[in-house]
Amino acid sequence: MRYLITGGAGFIGAHLAESLLADGHSVSVMDNLSTGSEDNLALSKKSPLFSFVKADVLNSPELDKMVENSDGIFHLAAAVGVELVVHDPVRTIETNVHGTECILKSAAAHNKRILVASTSEVYGKSPKEIFSETDDLLIGPSVNSRWSYACSKLLDEFLVMAYVRDRKLPGMVVRLFNTVGPRQTGRYGMVLPRFVARALKNEPLLVYGSGDQSRCFCHVADTIRALKSLIACEKAIGGVFNIGNTCNITIRELAELVIARLGSSSEIESIPYEKAYEKGFEDMLHRKPDISAVDSMIGWKPEKSLEEIIDDVAAFIKKSGRD
Repeated sequence: MRYLITGGAGFIGAHLAESLLADGHSVSVMDNLSTGSEDNLALSKKSPLFSFVKADVLNSPELDKMVENSDGIFHLAAAVGVELVVHDPVRTIETNVHGTECILKSAAAHNKRILVASTSEVYGKSPKEIFSETDDLLIGPSVNSRWSYACSKLLDEFLVMAYVRDRKLPGMVVRLFNTVGPRQTGRYGMVLPRFVARALKNEPLLVYGSGDQSRCFCHVADTIRALKSLIACEKAIGGVFNIGNTCNITIRELAELVIARLGSSSEIESIPYEKAYEKGFEDMLHRKPDISAVDSMIGWKPEKSLEEIIDDVAAFIKKSGRD
C-alpha cells in the first residue's frame, strides 16, 4: 500500500511512518516542520520506500498529487499542545480547520480512504468520569482561548462526517487520549516528557493547578497499532473511535511515580494555572476513555504500562539529549 501522512514529522506521525515502512508499505510525509522535526524522520529516510515534502497542507500545490498517488491517508497535521493553543489561538484554528478542509476536499475528489486524528479535548468540561464517543459535549466559552482547540477539532469531526454522508468519502475519526512515548517533546506543554526531562536533571517537577486532575497515558506503539488496523477496516468507515489507555492517574501521582521510577531527587512544585497559561484558564478534571467501540471493531486494547512509558521516554532523552 501507499500511504500519505500529513504532519508525519511529528511525534506520532514519525512512529507511524516507521511502522508502515517496516510492514513493507510506501510512505510519503508532508509536514511544514512548525512543531515536527526532520530528526524524527532519520530512520524513515533510510528507506527507498519513503519520501518527504516540506510543505503546509493549507497551501501546498503538491498536496493533491500526493493524495492521488496514495491508497490511504493519515491526517495528523494539527496545532499541538496546550501552551501553543493558549498562546497562538489564530494559528490553532486556521491550521486545524482549514488544513483538514484542504485534505478532505482532495481525498473526496480522488475517493481515498482517510483517517483524521482528533482529540479527547472535544469532550470539553463534561463532568463524566469515562468518555464515550456518543456522549454530549460541553465546551467552555469562546472568550477563553483554551477551548479553541477543542472546537476546531470538533469542527474537523463534523466536516469528516459530512463528507462521509454527502460525498461518500471513506473517512473515519480517532480521538486520541494523551499519546506519549519516545521523541515527544515537552516544549508545548506535554506533561510526561516534561516531568521525565526535569527528573533526570533532578530539577523541580512543575505541577499545574491542584494536581488532582487525572489523565490516562497511552504508549505511542499502542496508538500506532490502532491507527493501522482502523484504516484497513472497511467497517470502521464513518466511525469515531476513542484511542487511549484506561488506567488513570492524577498529575501529582504521575510526578511522584516519575521521581520514584527514575530515582530522582526532584521535588514537586505547584504552579497556579494563571501563571502557567493565562488568567481564567480551565482544565478538565478527568479524561478517561471508553474504548469498547474500537475493541469491538478491531479487537484493540493498550498493552504498554505507564512504567514502561516512563522508562522508554527516559531512555530516549538520555540517548538523544532531546527534551
